[in-house]
Amino acid sequence: MLAWLTRLATHHHRRVLIGALILVPVLAIIGGGVEKQLSVGGFIVGESESAIGDQILEDSFNAGGADWVLVISLIDGTVHDDDVTAAGVALTEAIGADPGTTEVLSYWNLGEFNITEVSPLQSVDGRNVVVAASLSGDEDEQRDTAARLEAFTEPTALWTAAATGPAEISRQARENAEKDLKRSELIATPLTLLALFLVFKGLRPALLPLAVAIFAILGTFTVLSFVARVTTVSVFALNLTTALGLGLAIDYCLLMVARFREELGHGRTVDQALSHTVQTAGRTVLYSGATVAASLTALLVFPVPYLRSFAYAGAAVVAVSCAASVVILPALLAWLGDRVGVKTSDPKENFWGRQARRVTRHPAMWALSVATILVFAGLPFLRFDAGRIDDRVLPAGNTARVATDQLRDDFAFRNFNGSGVIALGADPDDEETLREFTNQILALDNVIRVDTPLGFFYQGGNAGKARAFNERFSSDDGVWVQVISSRDPDDPRTEQLVLDLRELESPYDGVDLVVTGSPASVIDSVDAVTSRLPIALTIIAVITLLVLFMMTGSVVIPFKAIVLNLLSLTATFGAIVWIFQDGHLSGLLNFTATGKVDVFQPILMFCVAFGLSMDYEVFLLSRIKEEYDLSGDNDSAIVVGIGSTGRIVTAAALLLTIVFLSIATSGVTVVKMFGVGLTIAVVVDAFLVRATLTPALMKMAGRANWWAPAPLRRFHLRWGLWENEPVALPIQLPADDAPSPTSEPSDTADMKD
Repeated sequence: MLAWLTRLATHHHRRVLIGALILVPVLAIIGGGVEKQLSVGGFIVGESESAIGDQILEDSFNAGGADWVLVISLIDGTVHDDDVTAAGVALTEAIGADPGTTEVLSYWNLGEFNITEVSPLQSVDGRNVVVAASLSGDEDEQRDTAARLEAFTEPTALWTAAATGPAEISRQARENAEKDLKRSELIATPLTLLALFLVFKGLRPALLPLAVAIFAILGTFTVLSFVARVTTVSVFALNLTTALGLGLAIDYCLLMVARFREELGHGRTVDQALSHTVQTAGRTVLYSGATVAASLTALLVFPVPYLRSFAYAGAAVVAVSCAASVVILPALLAWLGDRVGVKTSDPKENFWGRQARRVTRHPAMWALSVATILVFAGLPFLRFDAGRIDDRVLPAGNTARVATDQLRDDFAFRNFNGSGVIALGADPDDEETLREFTNQILALDNVIRVDTPLGFFYQGGNAGKARAFNERFSSDDGVWVQVISSRDPDDPRTEQLVLDLRELESPYDGVDLVVTGSPASVIDSVDAVTSRLPIALTIIAVITLLVLFMMTGSVVIPFKAIVLNLLSLTATFGAIVWIFQDGHLSGLLNFTATGKVDVFQPILMFCVAFGLSMDYEVFLLSRIKEEYDLSGDNDSAIVVGIGSTGRIVTAAALLLTIVFLSIATSGVTVVKMFGVGLTIAVVVDAFLVRATLTPALMKMAGRANWWAPAPLRRFHLRWGLWENEPVALPIQLPADDAPSPTSEPSDTADMKD
């Protein structure tokens, strides 16, 4: 196939370029509006107990959680004043009239409470009041409803108002993410172009990665526009598409252009140089794409649309980037010819070649020193605490955050999204069993209040009842109760309360209990990720081992590569915990630490960072393998391989750092975490792992790097993926006689069958 692509690039490059120019506006038209088709949600585990419970509440009780909460602050008077009451009743009815609301609760429509305590829906001082609405539909429909309800936040002569709640927080997070994406593109594009100009030492070659990136990004947008018609695709996947599209274009173009320049420097004609470039560097691009795609498609095993969205986007952007790099880029190189420049330097004598020699002279010292640094940096990951995002994901001063802070500061009961316990099929008239059930719940730790059809209860008995309670918590289908924790929703003791509720035996014969609510949804999300994580890691490991074996013919190098990548990523995750969970650098990076890390971000960053790490590993190993096939000298192959690719890997890492740091300017914490985490991962991998650990371990292993059992060795000789047709290959020792690291290569040679 690569030979055919070479002929296409050399003999028909004008047709290829004209076809690409025609295709770009088509892709822009089809994929340009993809943002409107994408979802703000995708965080709910569809088959989880909490999701099933939410659907039961909507279908059987016309109720639900407080998806949209309006916090009203009175200018004068209290909520009991006649004019305030009249306006409040009208407001509650107007919100309830929206077709997207299923239920609206406020101080004014619940009726008078026969208690002396403060209503849960008013502040302690009576100057603030809450209107809480349950919204119908999925997360996108709720977001649209929240956008319509925003009109009720306009100030009046009686009050000012601000909205919060899960639907409003999601809506504002999307708006912020969209603005941040545009800003990051405006930041990254000129800086990247300037850096490319400095790296390539010319404008023409500097434009090549941008040309490939534009094609890759527009192509991916087009793919996502079709995928979004049949399944949920998160809007946040656009961040990955832009970053990875530009990053892979830079990586692959650097590799291809550097090899093309090198071949020209050897005195080859343009056609000869291009043919050898596609056969070697082009094949490396395909290896790399396979490993990156394997890491990202592993996200499909998680039953979370948000994570799956990144699998769709990642697989698409990798496929289009690889296609553009081996089809369009060679055509551009054929068109430009030697105008891209010629490279004549000796890879053994440049900075990276000399660094490789320094490492190979004292490999144990370098390996131990760097490994110690990475292990130490990874220690904070031992206290990793997974959770879900709340209002603090938004920038300080955001209206939803301000409203939530009011709930925390001014209301005795700030938890308006407790845990719902549903007994579907229970007799709504069986008051005796319901009281028994309520007492069971009140006996649990950290329960402050239970809302039931009979009223709401504290420890010690019935505290009061509003007229609307019976119709809210019961129907012909059964009954449900709402359990309010005395702790914050993200407190571990609230999570334990959910687990305790799920352990309760149902007091109703033949009726199972279903526990739902925001805290339950968090637990279900964490369980969904942790339970499928071993499967995802196995998929990544198996595909990576297979690709690297087919490329190198070794069983040692693939395992070494995985171990080094895991060590590198452990250090990255340790830094993420130290920064975002513990709150260090929160002032510098302008975010609010919650003491938890969003459960979806580590697995997402792992797959992306692992793929990029393998990207660099493939660049390095492919060149080392090529040199080893030709010379049989392990030490020389290491030096030449690192000397040839070190500048490429370093430049690619620095350029990717620009892209990821521009994403890290986002005001949305999860997006900021994504940018910061991947920046750390890329820098650690390029400067510590590839420049030191890889050559040190390969030197210590010697010819054992290339060992494989005899059957696998024969399989690779017949079916393996080769950088080029080797002139001579050093004989390997028999499978049952593993070589020692100090063995010298044999002069005897075999030819590939």
